[in-house]
Amino acid sequence: MNELLTPKQVSRAIDVSESSVKRWCDKGLIATRYTVGGHRRILLSGLIDFLRQSKHQLVHPDVLGLPALTAGAGEIDEQTIRRLTSALLDGDESVARRVTFDLFLGNCPISAICDDVFRPVFQEIGARWECGNAEVYQERRGCEIALRVLHELLGVTAPPPERAPLAIGGSIAGDQYSLATTMVELVLRRQHWHAVSLGGNLPFATLSAAIAEHRPRLFWLSCSHIEDKQAFVAGYRELYEAHGDEVPFVVGGRALVEPIRQQIQYAAYCDTMRHLESFVHTLPATGPT
Repeated sequence: MNELLTPKQVSRAIDVSESSVKRWCDKGLIATRYTVGGHRRILLSGLIDFLRQSKHQLVHPDVLGLPALTAGAGEIDEQTIRRLTSALLDGDESVARRVTFDLFLGNCPISAICDDVFRPVFQEIGARWECGNAEVYQERRGCEIALRVLHELLGVTAPPPERAPLAIGGSIAGDQYSLATTMVELVLRRQHWHAVSLGGNLPFATLSAAIAEHRPRLFWLSCSHIEDKQAFVAGYRELYEAHGDEVPFVVGGRALVEPIRQQIQYAAYCDTMRHLESFVHTLPATGPT
């Protein structure tokens, strides 16, 4: 996928005149860079933001390396969830990509795509697996496809501002699922944070080292699976005692059931991406970056 585009490419993609695109660039309506020779080069992420904020539409997405859009799509409904569920179970990455970008380019917030689409889709896939109506490989393959699509959305998200607050996080040792922590990274990036997912299956000791080295404004921990609840509580308490007074801890995930949450401290427990969005808006605008 092209990251820097010419005004001609953009004009073809959204079906407007090249002179209009150049005028928008010069007015600062589209994020633009200039070559040494003074030629305009448009950031794909900047164009996506422009389209999401204006009445213009992506008529020919293939010009930009994006999937063809489905006519009339872009709304979150049962049909959308069924299409994505089937695509992930069947290993059809092109359809999964198209469904997701239909929503994204249709101005659906990333938090809504995560909460109202991906979450019920994987709940349905998990339920089918438990009932013997889906194989383990289908669920794992679906996760891999979803991760690639989410990383593609990261690629078309504008870089954070130079002084953006830093957030880091991941999942604990024994938790192989990276989908939730990738969603957190994407949601925070869309909120103009410099968010970095450290990945999954991370020991508490290395999470502590990362916090000490980078001094983030926020630390998140995604818990989709906890192998040993007592060991988790002990490790988490040690991590929090070392850094909890300086860095807000945000936790979430289906494995963090109420009995475990009662034994640990945190700044916020977020069971949806919308809750995460709401919480970060309460944080002060100054601090380490």
